[in-house]
This record gives sequence, structure tokens and C-alpha cells, in this order.
Amino acid sequence: MPRRRGSWVFACGSGLGEGALALLLYAREQNPAPSVTWLARNAAELGQASALGLPAALRSSVKGFWRTLRAEVIVVTHGLGDANRFGMRGWFGAHRAFVVQLWHGIPLKRIQLDSPVTFRGRFTPRFAAAMLRSLYRRNSAAIRLLPAASEYSARRLRTAFGLPADRVVVTGDPRDDVLLRGTERSRTGSARQLLERSLGEFGDARVLLYAPTWRDGERDPGVPSAPEWQAIARYLEASDSLLVLRPHPHGVGDYDAGPAASARIRMLDAASQNDITPVLPAVDLLITDYSSIAYDFALTGRPIAFLAPDLDEYTASRGLYEPYPHFSGGTEVRSWPELLRLLADSSAIEALREHSSRLAAECHSLRDGRNTERVYGEILARLGEPA
Repeated sequence: MPRRRGSWVFACGSGLGEGALALLLYAREQNPAPSVTWLARNAAELGQASALGLPAALRSSVKGFWRTLRAEVIVVTHGLGDANRFGMRGWFGAHRAFVVQLWHGIPLKRIQLDSPVTFRGRFTPRFAAAMLRSLYRRNSAAIRLLPAASEYSARRLRTAFGLPADRVVVTGDPRDDVLLRGTERSRTGSARQLLERSLGEFGDARVLLYAPTWRDGERDPGVPSAPEWQAIARYLEASDSLLVLRPHPHGVGDYDAGPAASARIRMLDAASQNDITPVLPAVDLLITDYSSIAYDFALTGRPIAFLAPDLDEYTASRGLYEPYPHFSGGTEVRSWPELLRLLADSSAIEALREHSSRLAAECHSLRDGRNTERVYGEILARLGEPA
């Protein structure tokens, strides 16, 4: 089955957004002639794409299968399954398509081939784990281009996907352009409007965002206890702050007691805002643990507080690409009471801000807001198309 020249499909495992949407919009702007299609996971996402005027199809539909099967370029953000699986693999040969993997962030925790938990299950025999590893390598071999934010990130992505150096290229991450374009004031204003559409008005309150990572199906140990929720509510009232809770879309834990304790604690789940990056300029301080959101947020130059109650267990089970104190600047705390004391210390906040700036300088080589442009140009060059 031949691939159709000039036919591109785009998909994202977390919904309409991230680097796939940025690249689609840029490709349409530069050259309206090629056929582009957004592959939606469900009817709601299909409606969102249509509302933006994007050609779209359900990923699981006959149309989604056909568009994936015929596409010359397939853009994904999580895995090959972001697009139609039957059009990607098997007899139809994903190797004949130009697959672009816009991985969703700079990894701190080990991922894919580098992760000890990727192929290890409670009842997984050794031969099955070896077979899974072989299948992962085969799927990853279909990737023709994997953009990276820096060589710092590229080294990790090459080993995680088992790709040669020439396929993992430092172009900057398209998902981060929204954090770099325009002035800080315009970015902040747009992001606060977007955030208020999901949360309601919050005036001039300082915005704190709590965004923990996924723990492979385990419960989030950072969920505050009842007394801790009350202490958090008192701090927010005294400091005129708003705490936005952003559990991982696949996370486990009950956060309902937070919004019940105070109107200054609000939930921002993936259903109301699937792509978190565009709202980051509205955030004054990020609270996270091992999530790659810290690398993205560092581009704002604002402070990051690291709350890691299960540091020893998580490091032992999942594995990290670097010692955690390097990632956190040695500022991590293990509990909410410790975190609240940290937030009340102005000199400590300034140290968190300085570390955030260092993190951005180390992990993002290109900060001119032109990452999407570079990725698009790299695809055209490798296809032999004129820029």
C-alpha cells in the first residue's frame, strides 16, 4: 500500500495539544497544499479539533485507519498507538512512513528501554520480558525523527528509544514555544485567561500549581492528610494565594478533600485542560516531584519547589537519569509541613528561582520560540522537499 506524498497525520496521547498541535498549525500556515489530519481519540476531541477548523477523524474509525495507512508523515507524542495502530504496523509497514516522535517532555525518570519497570510485571516471566523488549526496539526503529530540547535531553532519548544519533536532533521542543513567544506580560495574560476558563475567576491571587508525576499505578503519597489540608488552606488565605491541583491523568489518589477545605484550592484535571503547558505562564510557583513539567516550567524563570515524600522508594523502583539533588538543586522536602515552611521563607524562594533559571539554561539549548519552525524544516529536509 503506497504512502501518499504530502499527506500528514497528527495525534497526541493526551488529547488535542502539545507539540503535535503546534506542528500541525505551523505546517498549515506554511503550506496549505499538503493534506493534514488530526486523529482524535474520541468524539469530544473530534469536536474540539473541528471547532478549530482542523481536518480531523476518529483514530479508531475507517477514515482514521485509511489516513494513517496512506500518510507520508505520521506525528505522535507518546507512542505509535497515538495514531491508528492497524495503519501503523504489521503488514502495512510503519517503516515506509516518516514517523516523527515529539516526546512529551525531557525525561528525569527512566523511560522505555531504559526503565526497569517497562518490561517487569508481577507475573511476567523472563522470556516474555525479553520478547517485550524486542518488540519495543522494533517499534522504535520506525521513528525517523525525534526532536530534543538539548543534548542533555537527546542523550537520554537515544538510549530510551534505541535510536542512532542522527535521528535524535536538537531542534528545541515545539510544545515549549508557547512559553517563549511574545512578551512575558502577554504570555501571562493569555495563560491566566485560559486558566480562569477552567477554574473560574481568581483575581490577582498568586497561583501555586501542584503537579505530581505518574507512579505506575501506585497511589500518590503526596496527597495531604486532613490536618495538612487545613494548614494549606490557612497558608493560602494568609498569602492571598490559590493552589491548583493537577494530578497526573493516570494518577491514583483522592484530592477531593482539598477543594472542600477551601475555595482557594481548585482542581484542574485533564478533562478540563488536557495540555498543561499553555497555562504555565499563569503560574507563580510550581510544586512537583519527578515530573518533566519542571523542565518546561523552568523556562518561565519562576521558582520550583520539589516535594518528594517517596524519594528513596521511587528512585529504587523506577530509576532516574541523574541524582535527584541535581534535578532539585538539593532543595527537596519530604512533607507538606516542610513545604509550607519553605514557602514562607523569602530567601528560600529566591534560591528556588535561581535554581529554576539554572535548570532552563542546562536543559534548553534553544530559547527563541522557533522550535516548531526548526522541526518542520528538519522534516522537509529529510523528505527531500524544498523549505
